[in-house]
Amino acid sequence: MVYFALLLNILLLVTGQIVWKIGLDKAGGFQLQNAVHVLLSPLILLGIFIYGVATVIWLYVLSRLPISVAYPLQSFAYALALLVAFLVFKETIPLNRWIGTAVILTGITILSWK
Repeated sequence: MVYFALLLNILLLVTGQIVWKIGLDKAGGFQLQNAVHVLLSPLILLGIFIYGVATVIWLYVLSRLPISVAYPLQSFAYALALLVAFLVFKETIPLNRWIGTAVILTGITILSWK
């Protein structure tokens, strides 16, 4: 159950980032002139709500796993976000970022060995 909660936390963190990115793109970015408009926009507020839920789940995870296990495993969010950037936002991802992500995934695999 705790590992399911950790995965849910990761998915919510990445989802929050996606919602924020879409909200910022729709607002034309974040600048001093539009700060209040951006911060009160529905997508930004939705992202904040999603992060709030993720935080509650993270508290559950931390209460059941050592932080030395939970926090490194949470780095799976980086790999997932890279895929979203590539597939959803059509970002160009240089080779060094793919390699770095592979290193992160290798680390997650090593950490998960019992």
